[in-house]
Amino acid sequence: MEAVADDGARPWDEPGLYEVAPGVHRIPLPLPNDGLRAVNVYAVTDESGLVMIDSGWALDAAREQLAAALKGIGAELGDISQFLVTHVHRDHYTQAVALRREFGTKIALGEHEENSLRITMDPDREPVNTHLRLMLQSGAEPVARKLQEIFAGGRRERSIWDLPDEWLTAGRRTVLSARELDIVPTPGHTAGHVVFDDGAAGLMFTGDHVLPHITPSIGFQPGASELPLRDFLDSLRLVRGMPDRRMLPAHGAVSPSVHARVDELLAHHDERLTLSAEAIADGATTAYEAALKLGWTRRKRKLADLDPFNQMLAVSETKAHLDLLTYQGRMNVSEVDGTRYYSLP
Repeated sequence: MEAVADDGARPWDEPGLYEVAPGVHRIPLPLPNDGLRAVNVYAVTDESGLVMIDSGWALDAAREQLAAALKGIGAELGDISQFLVTHVHRDHYTQAVALRREFGTKIALGEHEENSLRITMDPDREPVNTHLRLMLQSGAEPVARKLQEIFAGGRRERSIWDLPDEWLTAGRRTVLSARELDIVPTPGHTAGHVVFDDGAAGLMFTGDHVLPHITPSIGFQPGASELPLRDFLDSLRLVRGMPDRRMLPAHGAVSPSVHARVDELLAHHDERLTLSAEAIADGATTAYEAALKLGWTRRKRKLADLDPFNQMLAVSETKAHLDLLTYQGRMNVSEVDGTRYYSLP
């Protein structure tokens, strides 16, 4: 596979090897049944070796595509010295685990992903239970029932999960002889999400924190966060306060400005906060009832038109907005039999 310039001439998810900058190549890898279509992983190289930013989903097709792409830069899977992983979701983390078992490759992951990862690995705990509890807290019993039906009797594959070799903390590190990256914690999408800032090259590997065309889910993880939307917005403002970079996202095309997209995301969530408050003013009392009144995706689809998984994400996002409004003193909340009820002051 020959490297081509990452100039936007091809669909971002088309398999290939795309040169973003000297020593940095984007490699889209397939996802099994995901509306995101693909996940970008990034090969970072110099004369001293090869490291990867994210790894992809542990799938045979993803492994084959990664191996074929690396041949285009004269490398093999066994040449990867380390995976630097933005967050613990399986499309970013699990192929690293599979390749470590084969080649001994090191894995580094944000320190605040440990709680969710240990829950996922625990044979006596089901990660979906966190989401079921959240649905019940949101008054979304119909969504919880659908999720229970989907997961009933299913065997969760725990073999693809394992602890990393290193827990990442904030700070600068030398990853290759000629390249340093700043590790920047950006909680919100998950509790331990990090982005990798390459100031010398003017690049930021943004994972799922900043995406070019979609808004990332908030707090989708087995270990619940108290106020994931607050954390996410704070993380967006943190990145906005840094020097602007080219955005190298996990899903979507490379974009010229992190700042421009952060501004759009902040405006989007400000609008959603207003719409969430208006839904309560219009008679909704729970996050589920509010979600029923809101539009979803760019086509403003009704909640009922979404599949159960995306209904869960929509209700979770609505709850995150209502909880932030409550934290800000713009909403009242009471809890009865485990369900949260919201009202305007």
